Amino acid sequence: MNKGADATQGDHKRDDGTISGRFMLKLSGEAFAGGGGLGVDPDVVHAIAREIAAVVRDGAEIAVVIGGGNFFRGAELQQRGMDRARSDYMGMLGTVMNCLALQDFLEKEGIDSRVQTAITMGQVAEPYIPLRAVRHMEKGRVVIFGAGMGMPYFSTDTTAAQRALEIDAEALLMGKNGVDGVYDSDPKANPDAVKFDALEYGEVIARDLKVADATAITLCRDNQLPILVFELTLEGNIARAVKGEKIGTLVSDRSTRA
Repeated sequence: MNKGADATQGDHKRDDGTISGRFMLKLSGEAFAGGGGLGVDPDVVHAIAREIAAVVRDGAEIAVVIGGGNFFRGAELQQRGMDRARSDYMGMLGTVMNCLALQDFLEKEGIDSRVQTAITMGQVAEPYIPLRAVRHMEKGRVVIFGAGMGMPYFSTDTTAAQRALEIDAEALLMGKNGVDGVYDSDPKANPDAVKFDALEYGEVIARDLKVADATAITLCRDNQLPILVFELTLEGNIARAVKGEKIGTLVSDRSTRA
């Protein structure tokens, strides 16, 4: 695979207004909670589902990985004394709850969807089968991957990168909660933080910028999978990201700051 930066910030819109391409959408679990901090805000999830439905109707093939931070964070539970592996499994189950919520609202928008999980739970989801996932997307269905990698010590960011590569996605689109890209420091704590328009993978790792964990970034770098980091909760941003408009921060094999 050698997609490069142009796969993300090029023009994916055809002359007839439809959209071409297959994309992995990584959604912040915290965003699903809205202003509540924990749980699922139905209004927020419905708004996200509407945006995904719109790009699917326009022809885009969409797969989704959702974090579980609105329910559990394995690393944080470990700091409070829990076994890391067990707390990670709790986080995986949290992602499945988010998957089912998104599936419900996609169905309300008239979009067929399938949840595939890395941990077998046949009553609520299919098992993770990459070729089946691809076939679903080719038929216009949204595929939502749950339960992370099915193993502790791996983040949902790493899951999104791995799944994106396995389904041959053009780009990894990372929707963040309350942050419109990558900054040199935390913009919520530092009003003078500088936003990057573009970064190279190696620079993200070397500067320990808070895009995703190093495993996910390295996986994308080694396979030249571009990453677009953008503000998830801004209306219309999912469509802008899929269409290749210049929003957020592009992480790729070359840096071209504006």
